[in-house]
Amino acid sequence: MKHIVPAVRLAVALLGIAAIVSTFFDTATRATINPFNFFGFFTMQSNIMLVIVLLVAALVSFSGKAQSRWLELARGCATTYIVITGAVYNVLLAGLEGGVSLAWANTVLHVILPVYAAFDWMLFSDRSSLPWNKIWVSLVYPIVWIIVVLIRGATDGWVPYPFLNPAQGYGVVALYALAIAVATVVFAASIWAVSRMHLLGIPALT
Repeated sequence: MKHIVPAVRLAVALLGIAAIVSTFFDTATRATINPFNFFGFFTMQSNIMLVIVLLVAALVSFSGKAQSRWLELARGCATTYIVITGAVYNVLLAGLEGGVSLAWANTVLHVILPVYAAFDWMLFSDRSSLPWNKIWVSLVYPIVWIIVVLIRGATDGWVPYPFLNPAQGYGVVALYALAIAVATVVFAASIWAVSRMHLLGIPALT
């Protein structure tokens, strides 16, 4: 029983890796891949971040050690990003053309991992309350991501999503960027609040 939770985290992380790798090679069979483009999507980056924190959390649990405050904070941020990915895709983008063409990988990246991350954060008690004065950390990645996207859109013309295309005017893009920042704060606040609750309090080490 001791290693059930870290084993589940390891299995989910490996499933995520399989979905990302399979999507990469499937895309490569149909077009020449620019890695900066493929890995430039929020979906890919948020899934990669979640996979990394799940792997680290699993290894820490297997070793019998407690998670550091920095790992807890990283888990909180990664959970925020992947939940945003799942919510945006399933509410706004599901069924539209584009995105991940492999059906099973699409389900893993946009449904299974976001749902698992939310339940992992809610149910397992191997974390402490995240301090409110650290919620700003959750904004660092989205801000950097938006800046990089805007620079690339203005230089080589590549943007991951049409609403961030500078061609429609920087005023419009600024509004979308602000909306992303606000959404991040709202989702992060929810994750931070949940860290103060233990709905079932399932221990990850016992």
